[in-house]
Amino acid sequence: MIKLLSNSEEETKQYGKKIAKELFKGAVVVLNGDLGSGKTAFTTGVMSFYGKENEVSSPTFTIINEYKLNNDLSLFHFDVYRLDNEDEFYAIGGDEYFENGISLIEWGEKIKSALPKEYLEIKFEKLDENPNIRTLELLPHGDKYINIVQKIAN
Repeated sequence: MIKLLSNSEEETKQYGKKIAKELFKGAVVVLNGDLGSGKTAFTTGVMSFYGKENEVSSPTFTIINEYKLNNDLSLFHFDVYRLDNEDEFYAIGGDEYFENGISLIEWGEKIKSALPKEYLEIKFEKLDENPNIRTLELLPHGDKYINIVQKIAN
């Protein structure tokens, strides 16, 4: 586990871009945090690694947005805030996306039992004393993600 400090939305995007370099087909990244804590900004940063930062929109009402990153790779951006439980996630076939591209899941704590055994969890938190500053706590679940966190820490 490591904690990163972001002083701006732009810095949060840069962390997304840095982590995107380490992601792979089948990667699952769970983004947890309050509204406005930086989850979508982070996703924009991931997309910027692929030159697609202008395509990002929050999937709050659609639940999932799919982005073609290149010929072989797609990114699936989930927002499961509006789901009541894991059963609704399974009903939309959410788990079937995991092996077919990179999955970024906002509010992933709501579907914890539907997540694969291995994933990277990032907890976003706004600091009370300065609303522009956030912490991003990277919590790896599984060896592949431990390696990613170690690379980011160095």
